Amino acid sequence: MQTYLSVDEFCKLVHLEREVIEGMIKRGVLNTKEEGGEIYIEASEGTLSVVPSTNSNLSVIPQVSGDGFSFVEKTIGTILNLHEKVLDAKDETLEALRNENKFLKEALYSMQELYDEDRRTVETLTNQLKNAQEEVEFLKRKYKLMWNKAVENFKENRS
Repeated sequence: MQTYLSVDEFCKLVHLEREVIEGMIKRGVLNTKEEGGEIYIEASEGTLSVVPSTNSNLSVIPQVSGDGFSFVEKTIGTILNLHEKVLDAKDETLEALRNENKFLKEALYSMQELYDEDRRTVETLTNQLKNAQEEVEFLKRKYKLMWNKAVENFKENRS
C-alpha cells in the first residue's frame, strides 16, 4: 500500500528544507504524483531514498558529516526498521493465535464427539441394567412361587 504525503508534510517528516526536497524531485530521486496542482511524494520509498539504510543493526551511532543530517537520517532509518520489525512480529503473533484458535476449536469438536459417544453408551448401559433388574424381579417371583408350592407339597405329604 503506497502512502503519499504533500511536499510540506514530507519535509517535516524527514527534517529537510523544501528546496532540498524539490531538488530531489527534479533529479527523479523521489516518486511523486500530481493531483489538483499539488505534488505528493510516496512516503515509504521517499523516506528510504532520503535516509540511506546501510546497516540493518538497530544501534544508532551519530557521526559528524558535512551536512549534519547523518544522525537524523540514521534515527529515521532506525525508526522505520523498528516499525517494520513490530509489524512483522504482529503478523507472526496473529498467525500463532489463529493456529492456536484452530487447534482449540478442533479439540472442542473432538471432546463434543466423545461426550456424545459416552452419553449413548450410558443410555445403552442404563437400558441393560433396567432389563437385568426386571429379569431379577421376575426370577425372584418365580422362585418364591416355586418354594411356596414346594412348602405346600411338603406340608400335604406330612399330614
